[in-house]
Amino acid sequence: MTVTRLFPILRTTDLPRLVDFYQRAFSASVHYRFEHEGREVYVALTVGGGLIGIGLEPDAESGDSLAIWLYVDDVDSAYSAAVEAGAVSVEAPNDKPWGERVAQVRDPDGTLLYLGFQG
Repeated sequence: MTVTRLFPILRTTDLPRLVDFYQRAFSASVHYRFEHEGREVYVALTVGGGLIGIGLEPDAESGDSLAIWLYVDDVDSAYSAAVEAGAVSVEAPNDKPWGERVAQVRDPDGTLLYLGFQG
């Protein structure tokens, strides 16, 4: 299993507000948008030479405000390796409606990690 790239995901209760902030403060540009059931739920922004994701999370104030997304070449293998190394399973590998295979784990300090494969 190989990690091919990674980026942070900010989790917010007000997606338009946070996207606007990064656009105005850091000249970020929209790289990708995803809607679910007619509502925008995720925006990826290019900021300088990097990428930052912002996801709509209605319960973000009571939970995680940051997660890390790791693209890997084999989600199932990465998930198994992470759990074997001490991660706590949050969501087993499954195929998402946007065409990626994704799993979620928490590292030993509790940070939420998304393990994804983009085919």
